[in-house]
Amino acid sequence: MKPYVPQYVGTVTKYVFVDSPDTTPQDIATAAYEIAQGVMIKETCFGCQITGSPEDVERIISHLRKLDPYRIYVKDRGFPPGDARRCRADLGGARPGYLGHEYEMGLVRYIAYGLEQTDPMTAEELRAAAGQEMPTPEALDIDILESLMKEE
Repeated sequence: MKPYVPQYVGTVTKYVFVDSPDTTPQDIATAAYEIAQGVMIKETCFGCQITGSPEDVERIISHLRKLDPYRIYVKDRGFPPGDARRCRADLGGARPGYLGHEYEMGLVRYIAYGLEQTDPMTAEELRAAAGQEMPTPEALDIDILESLMKEE
């Protein structure tokens, strides 16, 4: 087998998805291009992929989130754009992972609604809305975790 030699050592790649009546994937990609400064941006039908140093990628994502804070979602991608281990140009066939993105995008409007409703709430209002005590910042006890999993 041919050894793999990474092209973008020390970089991360993130997907930026948008599902908004006000902000389009093209708006997201254009805003990313405007401040890219050497970071690789790949426009997609759902937003864009951003590849670069972790600091630069986070800087761009912070800027993009300001465009529509409740409807822009970020997800890690294991491979940079064009990676021979994953790229359809090399492998052929359907887009790997596309059906997963499609499914997730069907759910994000519920997340956006929850974010919008809870953002202005105080911690006390969140506790009341939850109808139960919210988790503490301490680590979750393993017995409690097991009981929660059995309830599901």
